[in-house]
Amino acid sequence: MFLNGVTMDSVFSGNGMIPEIVFVSYQMIFAIITPALITGAFVNRVTFKAYVIFLVLWQIFVYYPFVHMVWGGGLLATLGVLDFAGGIVVHATAGSAALASVFYVGSRMDKKSNPNSIPLVAIGTALLWFGWFGFNAGSELNLDGITTLAFINTDISASFAAITWLIIEWKKEGQPKFIGLLTGSVAGLATITPAAGYVSMPVAAIMGIVAGIGCYSAVHIKNRFGWDDALDVWGVHGMGGVIGTILLGVFASTAINPAGADGLIYGGTTFLMIQFAAVAGTSIYAFVFTYMMLKLIDTIITPVKVSEEHECLGLDWAIHGENAYDHDFS
Repeated sequence: MFLNGVTMDSVFSGNGMIPEIVFVSYQMIFAIITPALITGAFVNRVTFKAYVIFLVLWQIFVYYPFVHMVWGGGLLATLGVLDFAGGIVVHATAGSAALASVFYVGSRMDKKSNPNSIPLVAIGTALLWFGWFGFNAGSELNLDGITTLAFINTDISASFAAITWLIIEWKKEGQPKFIGLLTGSVAGLATITPAAGYVSMPVAAIMGIVAGIGCYSAVHIKNRFGWDDALDVWGVHGMGGVIGTILLGVFASTAINPAGADGLIYGGTTFLMIQFAAVAGTSIYAFVFTYMMLKLIDTIITPVKVSEEHECLGLDWAIHGENAYDHDFS
């Protein structure tokens, strides 16, 4: 606690090769990215005070426990659950929490979420894609063949998912959408995350195709039911993490990574069942806890949902007195 006993000379005990402070800094990135993912789901609907309280409590009662259980030698690790870089720990938990928050706070008055700038969306996706190499390949905590495999698998899955999404949308809507291509790439990134260092490159391509189909379908279901997940956190990140974790249970091979396991096609029926149970249980816990926590914050501490007046005005100006662009709101 408070880095007690950690010095600039401490070595990470996991492999005895990395300065411990580097490992700490790396894990801090995961820790803030996970609740940040949830934020996109309830954009323009939650008060800032409730949001800050939510971030802190969610980290303590959802993120940290699952980090320990999966990556810290805890319960799920002892059961044989594998998650190379966060399919369960990051994406399944965040996606389920995003859906729970959408159910709790309800829809925006204006559900239109047209991008303010498609070029900026492209730049943001490029930054995500590039950063994901560190996210996935870096999770090997070493520089070896598995690091390289995780790196290239990340690129392959994202590429195949992007093209798959583009083709599906082109066929269904009659036009190839650039936003669809970008969204598909993120779906592929999320889906390969739990499996990046445990499967072969051809499998990464298959997972990318399944990601494009599965996540597109999830977003379609969300739209059909009118769930106002503004940035499709559940459909892309949540379902991507779930799909990837289950497919890991199918395609994992110890021939690829001896530290992994053998999936269903190599006789690992039990491993597939463990992966499925783990991601299902994690998702249910994250959903229920998030909904209950928002209810508790709303009832005891501070209102969670913003007023209609503030929502119409926009939270940047109504709550923070700032705007991204120079407009006169006086």
